[in-house]
Amino acid sequence: MATIRCDIVSAEAEIFHGEATLVVATGEQGELGIAPRHAPLITRLKPGKVVVTLANGEVLDFAISGGILEVQPQVVTVLADTAVRAQDIDEAAVRAAMEEAQRALAHKDPKMSAEEAQSQLAMSLAQLSALERLRKNLKH
Repeated sequence: MATIRCDIVSAEAEIFHGEATLVVATGEQGELGIAPRHAPLITRLKPGKVVVTLANGEVLDFAISGGILEVQPQVVTVLADTAVRAQDIDEAAVRAAMEEAQRALAHKDPKMSAEEAQSQLAMSLAQLSALERLRKNLKH
């Protein structure tokens, strides 16, 4: 089975490095599915999910804050400001961050700009969505 190397990197650390049969991410123009021998491209990613399917069929979920996706002949790279594996998400912390962002947007909190609050809210929603997919996959 053909694979492509996948690297998911945040500003803090390398989050994932391995061989994949499919990488799915949300670009500015919609969902992208990257398989081995995909044409080279560079695009911006929206805050949301990155789903990596390994050669053994295992599916890994990641939440990202947005970033850049680059496809080269042998490797697909996701460069994100923030990226986290679904199983590493602290649900209570994410829910608290989401509530803080919602309060900031509703009351124009001077400690957080509207742009920061929207970004924090999008990342929180992406993390909660990744957690839900992880829980659903564990039930099957």
